[in-house]
Amino acid sequence: MTSTAPEKAVPDAAPPAREVELSIGGMTCASCAARIEKKLNRMDGVTATVNFATEKAKVAYPEGLEVGDLIATVERTGYTAEEPPPPTSATAGEDEKQAAPAPEAELLSLRQRLYASLVLTVPVVAMAMVPALQFDNWQWLSLTLAAPVVVWGALPFHRAAFTNARHGAATMDTLVSIGTLAAFGWSLWALFFGHAGMTGMRHAFEFTVSRTDGSSSIYLEAAAGVTTFILAGRYLEGKSKRKAGAALRALLELGAKDVSVLRGGSEVRIPVAQLAVGDRFVVRPGEKIATDGTVVEGASAVDASMLTGESMPVDVAVGDAVTGATVNAGGRVVVEATRVGADTQLARMANLVEDAQNGKAEVQRLADHISGVFVPAVILVALGTLLTWLLVTRDATAAFTAAVAVLIIACPCALGLATPTALMVGTGRGAQLGILIKGPEVLESTRRVDTVVLDKTGTVTTGRMQLQDVFTAPDVDENELLRLAGSLEHASEHPIAQAIAAGATERTGSLPTVDNFENVAGLGVQGVVGGHAVLVGREKLLQEWVVELPRELAEAKAAAEAEGRTAVAVAWDGEARGVLTVADAIKETSAEAVAELRRLGLKPVLLTGDNQLVAESVARSVGIDEVIAEVLPEDKVDVVKRLQAEGRTVAMIGDGVNDAAALATADLGLAVGTGTDAAIEAGDLTLVRGDLRVAADAIRLSRKTLATIKGNLFWAFGYNVAAIPLAALGMLNPMIAGAAMAFSSVFVVTNSLRLRSFK
Repeated sequence: MTSTAPEKAVPDAAPPAREVELSIGGMTCASCAARIEKKLNRMDGVTATVNFATEKAKVAYPEGLEVGDLIATVERTGYTAEEPPPPTSATAGEDEKQAAPAPEAELLSLRQRLYASLVLTVPVVAMAMVPALQFDNWQWLSLTLAAPVVVWGALPFHRAAFTNARHGAATMDTLVSIGTLAAFGWSLWALFFGHAGMTGMRHAFEFTVSRTDGSSSIYLEAAAGVTTFILAGRYLEGKSKRKAGAALRALLELGAKDVSVLRGGSEVRIPVAQLAVGDRFVVRPGEKIATDGTVVEGASAVDASMLTGESMPVDVAVGDAVTGATVNAGGRVVVEATRVGADTQLARMANLVEDAQNGKAEVQRLADHISGVFVPAVILVALGTLLTWLLVTRDATAAFTAAVAVLIIACPCALGLATPTALMVGTGRGAQLGILIKGPEVLESTRRVDTVVLDKTGTVTTGRMQLQDVFTAPDVDENELLRLAGSLEHASEHPIAQAIAAGATERTGSLPTVDNFENVAGLGVQGVVGGHAVLVGREKLLQEWVVELPRELAEAKAAAEAEGRTAVAVAWDGEARGVLTVADAIKETSAEAVAELRRLGLKPVLLTGDNQLVAESVARSVGIDEVIAEVLPEDKVDVVKRLQAEGRTVAMIGDGVNDAAALATADLGLAVGTGTDAAIEAGDLTLVRGDLRVAADAIRLSRKTLATIKGNLFWAFGYNVAAIPLAALGMLNPMIAGAAMAFSSVFVVTNSLRLRSFK
């Protein structure tokens, strides 16, 4: 299939003017989310996504509408909605998230209902299941114990069902409420008006429908048992959802809480929220860096593992950028704040993670659509089951039991949790590993990708020139060559000169001083070092001083240039003494990363604006066969489009401004987070570390998350498809159906939580 540039590159229409995230209250299942989403999307110009797992609605709305209008629509649907509080400080971006109501109170209420219901239900079920426990008038004790469970324990279900009924809707709570009240109501009728209340009444517990006289059968154990099982499922589901969102909360809590700011020459301790751009603050060893900034005094090593997953501390000195929430592992430094609040890398990471968790993959949209029509369909099936059993068997007990079992087994809770829980855990785990997944639609792309285009500079290579090889003339000491050349180059600001100076310092230690330094434009540098007249630069510079390269040095220079390296000649005291080669160093992990990408079934392509020789040399070093070199920045998009036109599904990995358009055009854009903001904004996946191996991890994590979603949906669909006919045929006791329904949700959430162990 021929691919073309996706819509994100060239939008078809102007996006809605404003966006808001609303906290939704009162949702109990996926069909609730589907109803709210449907109502919001019916408003003119509104595009809404409602996520049951995160209990959030992300709404884009046009000018002319207010947030209050959106909230009113949600409330008319039977639910509550809250808009985020207005920003009140420099850290508004984080404050908004932290101000969102935590579901602790709801969990506490569920736990209280669950524990009380459990204590009351156990004896009711025991008496119903074990005939030996059925003493005279046991049924009245069952009624006394079951009534609080059905009335108070199941109150959230009844309340939600009533609210939805007022708005002409039915949800999972409708099924639970109707099923438990029907079982309880039947039992009351049998006890007070039938034969079930008679002293000495006994009945056996069966897993299938029992065909007995309806007036002597009670279903108190089903009513109480179903309520308790579903409360247990809801409580475990709520706890699991809290665990699934833990990575995002942990991300937001990484930041420092207060900071020592320099004011009038002295240090003042203030909350981070009061920090402003331009403020200078002190970071001592072991302290967290309060916000993104630039080191203006001191040198240290920074541990960024909590943010990037990178285990090795990074050395920083004056002029180096540092990121908020990382830890100062070395000496005292003074940092000038460059970003605060919502602009910091930490806040932007949290935004990306939360946006991804609030979005929906295509598979989830299908599940939501099914959930929206599923509940009314189940009610019709239950009614059909009731009537069919009555007509065929004329057994009211059997008919009623089968209908109640259908209502209870069919609750589509697992269906609603299948995608969002896996997405929450997957994106949260990604954030811990330095992988930011922008949205769930990205997961679909990772499955189809077959070609990965790699930018060279800053992605496969470090983007910095480094000294590579040292070739010396006979009887010339290598360290002496490096000391003299390094000293002269140290006085120059040219990147190649700085690479030679840095390499010489690293290999020989301190460098001597230079006298009479002169920069010869376009050729190199000259000066006096330790009494020697030294030349470092192009061969032409040496020729101007009538110095010729001997054959072995000329051959070494030619071989280096054939490899795409830059060769620099060194001479002193009228003789050529050696050749130094400089190149953009390949990252140590790039070859391993390319091998990983190949194992994932991807064909790597190196794309660069550099010359063909350099590109081929780098490609050989890391194991890439296909090279596209000497490409202008604006032509990178055309290369991606050409590969797509060949029928390939293309992933692009890049880090620079010149990669942004290509990242947006590719089917999957992976932005290296050590690069520019423009590249990060354009990418679908952001790799916070500069290590290319993380790209393979990102694709593996995305594919595993998608596989988990599909596995969850398979079990959720399969469970309902298999269970409803069994219930309709009278092969499931309502209480067993309730337990199975509750634990199907727990299974789905537990399966999703396995992603937390991804390495």
